[in-house]
Amino acid sequence: MMSDLIKTFFSSAAYAVAGVSANPEKYGNKVFRCLLSHYTKVYPIHPVLKEVEGISCLQSISELPINVESLSIITPAIVTEKLVDEAYKQGIKNIWMQPGAESQTAIHKCHQYGINVIAGGPCILVKLGWFDH
Repeated sequence: MMSDLIKTFFSSAAYAVAGVSANPEKYGNKVFRCLLSHYTKVYPIHPVLKEVEGISCLQSISELPINVESLSIITPAIVTEKLVDEAYKQGIKNIWMQPGAESQTAIHKCHQYGINVIAGGPCILVKLGWFDH
């Protein structure tokens, strides 16, 4: 059931957002700020950006500390598929593919890897009650 998947996602000691944006109008920024407003440890991941919202960006999932078990992804589907492989290697247990980031290939990889996946459903912003902050 979707609510169990979501509860599991929100049981991590720390979180990461792949595909963050420095632009407050973009979902990659909104999702990051939303998680920050609810949880103390949220890591932004972007291959080029140096920082988002005053927090230093990591360039890849492999740089995450081991207490990060939940990853939100806001990237094109082709990128998401590669990120799922990286997440598995890093020990990520939960992935929330935001609407537009998912693909059947990425979802299938999560199932193969035993990763709790939320995809094709609600946006994390809706679940956390974040409306245009």
